[in-house]
Amino acid sequence: MTVPGAADYRHFIGLGDAGGDDIAAMINDAIDRKAARVGKSKGMPDADAPLAGKVLALVFEKSSTRTRVSFDIAMRQLGGSVLLLDSASSQLGRGESIADTARVLSRMVDGIMLRTDDHAKMTEMARHATVPVINGLTDLSHPCQIVADLLTVIENGKALPGLEVAWFGDGNNVLHSILEAAGLMKFNVRVAVPAGYEPDRTFIDLARAGGAVVTMTHDAAEAARGADVIVTDTWVSMGQAHADEKLAAMASYQVNAGLMALAKPDAVFLHCLPAHVGEEVTEEVFEGPQSAVFDEAENRIHAQKSVLLWGFGLLGN
Repeated sequence: MTVPGAADYRHFIGLGDAGGDDIAAMINDAIDRKAARVGKSKGMPDADAPLAGKVLALVFEKSSTRTRVSFDIAMRQLGGSVLLLDSASSQLGRGESIADTARVLSRMVDGIMLRTDDHAKMTEMARHATVPVINGLTDLSHPCQIVADLLTVIENGKALPGLEVAWFGDGNNVLHSILEAAGLMKFNVRVAVPAGYEPDRTFIDLARAGGAVVTMTHDAAEAARGADVIVTDTWVSMGQAHADEKLAAMASYQVNAGLMALAKPDAVFLHCLPAHVGEEVTEEVFEGPQSAVFDEAENRIHAQKSVLLWGFGLLGN
């Protein structure tokens, strides 16, 4: 999504805003920049410091560890800086509209990262901002996480076209973005979720329209068999009600050693974190040799650097 009146700036609200070719460009750039940082301290800028002088506003309506730290460090490594805002310490917490916030911030900073609940707030921010807006998470999608996940998969020697990704548990925002990526990058997704917790049908249709094979099942073993990548997420997200009922429904979708044994021998386990070890994943898997969760977490920095460069018109088509 290109920002009106600023052809070099683009919003990253969903993976489709970039498209397959530009996501591939982001991943390749992230690989190169990560390799160039070997031996450098975390806060040292990259040699080219492409965002020198740029300020990114980090706007949080939902709490965060990885998103907050990774965007901060990403901007430092690109030569820029950040300004942190949350509901408790800004006028958002006193009812200022998203539209007015977008217009004010656009005159004061060079870009906006928003992490919020309702996806409509994200689209409203993008509609009124005249600087790039990046989706740091909504209840509907989590595109920055998936760029990091794809980077992690490729680092583990796997090509994306034809990849078999298996998801277990809740049909949530992370799964929605995996499905969006599947159609763009030509991989397949097996979705094992309990009845009543299926993902938004729009994302299934989007993946299939892009050529991905999406298999919906209530059988965890069926989804795991022969998979290249096993993915799960916490079963109860921040602020969700009816936790006991949901946990009971999810119990048979736990990623454990038996489930991993059904996947390919070199299958990779991913989890966007934070994890509830003992619920959606066992300690044996989480701490095991197939787990790439901490590489995945670190890759949020490298992936988001490339997302930022794309948003500022310095990467991709």
